[in-house]
Amino acid sequence: MAAAPVWSVDPRTGNPREQVAVEATAQEIDRAVRAAHAVRESLADRTRRAAFLRTAAELLTEAGEHVIEAADAETALGPARLTGELARTAAQLRSFAEVVEEGAFLDVHIDHADAGRTPPWPDLRRYKIPLGVVAVYAASNFPLAFSVPGGDTASALAAGCPVVVKAHPDHPATSELCASVLRRAAARVGLPEDVLILVHGFEAGVELIRHPLVAAAGFTGSVRGGRALFDAAAARPRPIPFHGELGSLNPVVVTGAAATERGEEIGAGLAGSMTMGAGQFCTKPGFVLAPADESGDRLLESLTDAVSDTEAAVLLDHRMRDAFLAGVRTRAELPGVEAPVTPGAGGEHTVAAGFLTVPAGLLAAEGPHDELLEECFGPVTVVARYASEDEITAVLSRLPGNLTATLQTATGTDPDAPALLAALTPLAGRVLVNGWPTGVAVAPAQNHGGPYPSSTSTSTSVGATAIERWLRPITYQTTPEALLPPELHEDNPLGLPRRVDGRRES
Repeated sequence: MAAAPVWSVDPRTGNPREQVAVEATAQEIDRAVRAAHAVRESLADRTRRAAFLRTAAELLTEAGEHVIEAADAETALGPARLTGELARTAAQLRSFAEVVEEGAFLDVHIDHADAGRTPPWPDLRRYKIPLGVVAVYAASNFPLAFSVPGGDTASALAAGCPVVVKAHPDHPATSELCASVLRRAAARVGLPEDVLILVHGFEAGVELIRHPLVAAAGFTGSVRGGRALFDAAAARPRPIPFHGELGSLNPVVVTGAAATERGEEIGAGLAGSMTMGAGQFCTKPGFVLAPADESGDRLLESLTDAVSDTEAAVLLDHRMRDAFLAGVRTRAELPGVEAPVTPGAGGEHTVAAGFLTVPAGLLAAEGPHDELLEECFGPVTVVARYASEDEITAVLSRLPGNLTATLQTATGTDPDAPALLAALTPLAGRVLVNGWPTGVAVAPAQNHGGPYPSSTSTSTSVGATAIERWLRPITYQTTPEALLPPELHEDNPLGLPRRVDGRRES
């Protein structure tokens, strides 16, 4: 049987653009993983790894015009958005180069032998080593920052792990272009190109997670797809870590004092955040608790005006468009649900932004309105109008895990803020006050992850500590220095940050 073709499709028309590749067979997946596994030792040199990441950022930037053109043709995200995403992606690669050079990620600990302790301590020396080949499943909504050259790939390479990327079918040409840039960067610094390999196809993704030489996986996508891969990773004879970002409602709570003080401002900010990128951000605020009084009415009036002025948008593909239309239709038909601005079809290939409202009391217990507490991918949000703090508490207690949770408070003293912040904290990996969750800074203190189903692990996929997902600790006990890796030598020849006998060395 001939291999299935992989087509690049224009989401603005639904028409095929060009055949980019063919779907990988099981035998080709085996060859790809074995090729990546064979070159893993080439990434042991931290200096070369850092140079590779910087060179990848440089070449990606140099190819920017072609990369943006290809990505726009396949995603309809627009040159302005993609230019920013390219800059973020290059900066992320450079950031991990700095992480590699600094070396703190190795988490070096040395505890000298101490016979005076009870029980006595032997000489113990601990650091972290790479897991091995990492499978990366690219995201649809960020064709650069969460795809082939994105955070999962960058952090895994920084950890010293070769990567096999399963391309997302929504942007195969962009994936091929970015993979060629990264492989060229590897060759330029003297690394084998197979430190990064690209494959295509649904079955390829299944074969990849099952391959015995794949040591870990990173995924960004749907709950259904991510959970299937997560289960497959756990069901292997030798289970592996699966770091998946699956879906998030990203709740927002607006206090009564906040709505009274600046309801119009909050309504406009919400509109901008929920429609950003056609509502296709993983951090889109998809559920809002707002007061059921005049202050809440003013917030909704502002939201109505701003959303009504939003132009119809093209989603990433027609399958997502169909799912969006079906999702908003079933939600709008629920009893008690109103649509001040009706979300739906904006044209043959576009969607119109909108939002729904519902009394919060209808969501306080399990029932037919539970669908409103699930993510709907696209430019829509649900505003639940609460009449009391008890209704807020009841609804929050029913929410799933999220990437983010936001509290809008009064700028001065707000008596409701402490309790609500405490209620939101267990629900999310990042809690915002008087901001909007769309936009995830690539910073050392960032956490992009959260309780299930937003994530399948407790790790972050953005920021410096994302590298920790691809490492494991190992301790050497009473080992002669001649046999120790240089990272654990007594005189610290690599100048690494470390703790010796419990004290941090500079």
